[in-house]
Amino acid sequence: MEQTIANRLKELGIQLPQASEPAARYANCVEVNGLLFVSGKGPSGKPKGKIGQTYSTAEGYEFARLAGIEILAVLAEALGSLDRVKRVVKLQGFVNAVPEFEEHHKVLNGCSDLMLDVFGEKGIHARSVFGAVSVREQLPIIIDSIFQIEE
Repeated sequence: MEQTIANRLKELGIQLPQASEPAARYANCVEVNGLLFVSGKGPSGKPKGKIGQTYSTAEGYEFARLAGIEILAVLAEALGSLDRVKRVVKLQGFVNAVPEFEEHHKVLNGCSDLMLDVFGEKGIHARSVFGAVSVREQLPIIIDSIFQIEE
């Protein structure tokens, strides 16, 4: 039996939520020339606070993983099937952190590890991560992403 991404999610114990709606006047995602650009997503439950003050690096990792699950929900809604993902191209994280925080990369690993767990080799991606003075709704992290998709 061929391994599908839906089966892989089940093995990982992940049930995708309904895709969250955009927070303002923009699209959840936009497809251009075989690439799907997903707007910035934060963790479900809308936790508020700064990494390095309100939350630890380990908690930030979990928030990044939850943001990744939100990204997967948007992909599933837009594509009909996550099997249409050919490659995770890039993740870009914005960590709402105190100025002295230095473990942004460890926080974003929560989403990176999720993409590798779900997509295997197709989940290997480029990425960048930044500390942010503030983000919308005081979320601890927001992640935007780019995927190559089957047309």
